Amino acid sequence: MLLPDPPIGEQTDIAAFLTAETARLDALTAEVSRAIDLLKERRTALISAAVTGKIDVRREAAQPIVPPCL
Repeated sequence: MLLPDPPIGEQTDIAAFLTAETARLDALTAEVSRAIDLLKERRTALISAAVTGKIDVRREAAQPIVPPCL
C-alpha cells in the first residue's frame, strides 16, 4: 500500500493552513451562536411585549403575509 509522504516543510505548511482554517471556522461558529442567542432573546422579549399588551399586534396579524419579490 502506497501512502503519500510529503516533505516536512510541506507537512508544516499543511498543518498551519488547517490550524488557521479551523480557527476561522471556530470564530464563525461562535459568532453564529451569539447571533442565535440574541435572536432568541429578542423573540422572547417580543412575545412578552405582545402578551402583556405593551405592543399591539392585532393590525399586523390581520394582514396577509406577502413574500418579497426578488
